[in-house]
Amino acid sequence: MLPPLGSRQCVRRKAVASEVLVSAVGERNLRDNGRMSFERIFDESALFRLCFVCTGNICRSPMAEVVFTELIKKSGLEGRIGVTSAGTGDWHVGERSDERTLEALAQRGYDGSRHRAKQFDPDWFGELDLVVVFDHTQERILKAWATTDHDRSKVQLLLTFDKDQSSQLDVPDPYYSDSAFFDQILLMIEHASSALFDQIKPGIQGVK
Repeated sequence: MLPPLGSRQCVRRKAVASEVLVSAVGERNLRDNGRMSFERIFDESALFRLCFVCTGNICRSPMAEVVFTELIKKSGLEGRIGVTSAGTGDWHVGERSDERTLEALAQRGYDGSRHRAKQFDPDWFGELDLVVVFDHTQERILKAWATTDHDRSKVQLLLTFDKDQSSQLDVPDPYYSDSAFFDQILLMIEHASSALFDQIKPGIQGVK
């Protein structure tokens, strides 16, 4: 289990996460997945925790998780930023990513083979600092699951962090399309994830 809110480590994490989230977001404002505990998802020392959420957790969100994990590694911030992914639905729980997702990732030099789909649990809101979604449907669902305004404010569309793509807002679901479209979606996600990471990184690097 994570440290209780009264612990020094958790209070410090919440303070850092709050500062980072304000910097990144700025002025913008039941389900059974095995009750996965956060001790199995994140290092308890992570100062900032985010979850990418799409529909089934086999296409867009695992792409973003893999891309963001690589950005963390390359910046030497492993253990300081925690990232995972999930879906709003339970159709694919326990499955690998879609083969077209894995192929698109591999062509770009990523390894997505370890991913297994899971469903977002509303209980996670209290342990997350940011919940990144890919379209307005997921945004509506997650905000409906949140029980406080504070948790609802954590739900943000990925493309709103990327000024070059912000006018589009939704990342299309490639599930019913072909492999070439998966490649296009991965490029969109790479660009937006890099923009998001650049907004989070300074607040984390500044913490000793």
